[in-house]
Amino acid sequence: MGMTSPAQPAAPAPLHPASPGATPEATPVSEDVPSSHARQSEFGFTVGSRLEGARARTGVIRTPHGEIATPAFIAVGTKATVKAVTPEAVAGFGAQAVLANAYHLYLQPGSDVLDAAGGLGRFMNWSGPTFTDSGGFQVMSLGSGFKKVIDMKTTTPSGSDDAVAPGKERLANVDDDGVWFKSHLNGDTHRFTPEVSMNVQHQIGADIMFAFDELTTLHNSRAYQEESLERTRLWAERCIKEHFRLTDSRADREYQALFGVIQGAQYEDLRRKACRDLAEMPFDGFGIGGALEKENLGTIVGWCADELPEDKPRHLLGISEPDDIFTAIENGADTFDCVSPTRVARNSAFYTPHGRFNLSGQRYRTDFTPLQAGCDCYTCTHYTRAYIHHLHKAKELLSHTLISIHNERFVVRMVDEARAAIETGTFFALKERVMGEYYAGNPDPQGA
Repeated sequence: MGMTSPAQPAAPAPLHPASPGATPEATPVSEDVPSSHARQSEFGFTVGSRLEGARARTGVIRTPHGEIATPAFIAVGTKATVKAVTPEAVAGFGAQAVLANAYHLYLQPGSDVLDAAGGLGRFMNWSGPTFTDSGGFQVMSLGSGFKKVIDMKTTTPSGSDDAVAPGKERLANVDDDGVWFKSHLNGDTHRFTPEVSMNVQHQIGADIMFAFDELTTLHNSRAYQEESLERTRLWAERCIKEHFRLTDSRADREYQALFGVIQGAQYEDLRRKACRDLAEMPFDGFGIGGALEKENLGTIVGWCADELPEDKPRHLLGISEPDDIFTAIENGADTFDCVSPTRVARNSAFYTPHGRFNLSGQRYRTDFTPLQAGCDCYTCTHYTRAYIHHLHKAKELLSHTLISIHNERFVVRMVDEARAAIETGTFFALKERVMGEYYAGNPDPQGA
């Protein structure tokens, strides 16, 4: 089969640029929110090279479990595992850090289990840096049935603020104090508040955590986006207070950094206000999240990069396609994560410089070349397309593992090359070459 081209929605949700002077100043931080914590010096970020003509930059994030050279792709290990891949293989394909999910680990096996094990890294036998998200995305996606944040289709910005995907049941309900939600595993009811999220993430023990936020969709009205933004700001203050309290009460544990999360959908004034509000708080870094269309990703990341402090890292939540990666880096994102490399692998899709192809095609039955000629990953140096095609057709789970290793290595290597190109000033040339080859729409040129 030919390359899977990027999604092309009929019409992107409209951006709402702010008029000059329209963005409100930052809301003052409540007096009872501490301005800093002495242990924050145990985490750090240093900016390296900057790319002329863009916001792209290199840098180094310092954590108790090692450094992350940025820009960097963070492998997603949702349930304390990168799906179908061992932690040793994760290190082998060059991932510098792993991101797990607080919501899923809270439900199973329980954050208390990870705490007793000595934290996420020890629990899953991963010695490098770790991230956990707050659970806010799962509350939205599982609560309303929408599975994507980036490139959500059929947007109706003036639609119902209780929008639920067709055929789905609402499993979560938000109020000013937090969220009630039903477990997708057994239907049990649970309560997440900023304080609960902080306690769960402290128990999980990741090096970098995210503040609990409300993730809206592009279906929500402007009025609800404003209401939600203020709710997320107040939750951010509560997260900081609880984070510092837990840091003191767990003084024997390594310091865990806390990132604030920027919301605001497609609205420039709301995005900029969120950045200004959270920049006034003592966060160690920031996550750029929320509902946005693929076509507007670069513009929105750029708004945030212009407002956020230069000396703190910016993580863009949930991207991995080549065009998104280059756009995010160019506009100032330092790290990003996505489940796509392993998700598409489970459907036999694999990345190459010439696009994404699917091993289910009959042409691969006798194709005894590697997934990608010249690739240095474990899969490509040991196995052929024909063998992995056979595994897929036979429904052998090893196919998931082998394609996942290759796909993760492909994305990690591409970001490594982009980082090096920023340092040498050749980023735009690299972007033009990679985009030109990957999205040319040509048939797979390799093999039988």
